[in-house]
Amino acid sequence: MNIVLFACVHNAGRSQMAAAWFNALSDPEKARAVSAGTEPGPRVHPEVLAAMVEEGIDLSAVKPQRLTDALTSQAALLVTMGCGEVCPVVPGLRREDWPLEDPKGKPVERVREIRDEVRARVAELVSREGWAAARAAEGGGV
Repeated sequence: MNIVLFACVHNAGRSQMAAAWFNALSDPEKARAVSAGTEPGPRVHPEVLAAMVEEGIDLSAVKPQRLTDALTSQAALLVTMGCGEVCPVVPGLRREDWPLEDPKGKPVERVREIRDEVRARVAELVSREGWAAARAAEGGGV
């Protein structure tokens, strides 16, 4: 099982969206995603919750969690969310950085754009790695 770890600072926006999209679009027998932050916030940003619900993904029960050695030791890939110099680096772990704008406090129209960019990047990742669910590979799915 391939574990993809989406990480940012507060684990309250971009990384939560990315993990949710990944788990919706990937084959659960091939890969799963988790998300974490170096300084987790108290909750997922309300504007992120609203934008994801529009796509049928409910993140209301999700709680930001701390990026730990236990999480990184299980991961095959670390995807950081454009947090610059404060993004986590794990020696020896394959890493990608996606320069994505933080949706916190943004107008709903901008949060939707960020959400859609996250989805497109996740879809490209699962396709490139051969982890896409059959329904997603056929153009269906979430």
